[in-house]
Amino acid sequence: MSDLFTYTLRIADSSLILGQRMSMWCSKGPTLEEDIALSNIGLDMFGQANGFYEYAAQLDGTKSADDLAFNRNEREFFNHQLVEQENGHFGITVARNFLHDVFNFLFYTQLANSKDETLAALATKSLKEVKYHLKHSSNWLIRLGDGTDKSKRKIQEGINTMWQFTGELFEMDEIDKQILNAGIGVDNTALKKDWDSLVNKTLSKAKINRPKDAYMATGGKKGLHTEHLGFILAEMQYLQRAYPDAKW
Repeated sequence: MSDLFTYTLRIADSSLILGQRMSMWCSKGPTLEEDIALSNIGLDMFGQANGFYEYAAQLDGTKSADDLAFNRNEREFFNHQLVEQENGHFGITVARNFLHDVFNFLFYTQLANSKDETLAALATKSLKEVKYHLKHSSNWLIRLGDGTDKSKRKIQEGINTMWQFTGELFEMDEIDKQILNAGIGVDNTALKKDWDSLVNKTLSKAKINRPKDAYMATGGKKGLHTEHLGFILAEMQYLQRAYPDAKW
């Protein structure tokens, strides 16, 4: 398993799992317009995941994009733990997405400069959607935080709940370092300053308190996950598991 394959797979996994989470909002949005918006964000994430899976499959040479998405167990997934967290109420979803959207915006902006032409192209294409995702979650964060006492309480709850999963976004293991040194990958650690700035600015507008940096969950890059991922995969992979290699 090459470092580039693993690096690409990690990006795809985070997009796929967040896409699956967002698809769960279909027909359950707080308004019809928002129901469509949440579903479209899910479709965007699936599209991004597919692009990176296709490239990972090309690098691997033995598996298809579908194999990578549907024929791996939870210990073989390398997504950020943040994206697998439950949707909860609308405020929790907005908080989770906002924290990850800021990271994605910064990450893809840098990845678009990669020496790997395929990764650069995928990042550039994804960035157009990521900018909308960030605008969407930021606007809702501010709207809820500066709204009623109830909406403010719920979005603060969401930020507090998801904060512990933001630390691993900026971790760099040996694979990250090797890909960075090759001029292909992104220095996640260097993104932290801009992430802090964008997050703090938006939280301030929303009149929401930033949680203190205490315990931070980690392990996604090593295939270590919270209890939620197994349930996501059980639902997402059911058809493929029940009817292996089935064709429409």
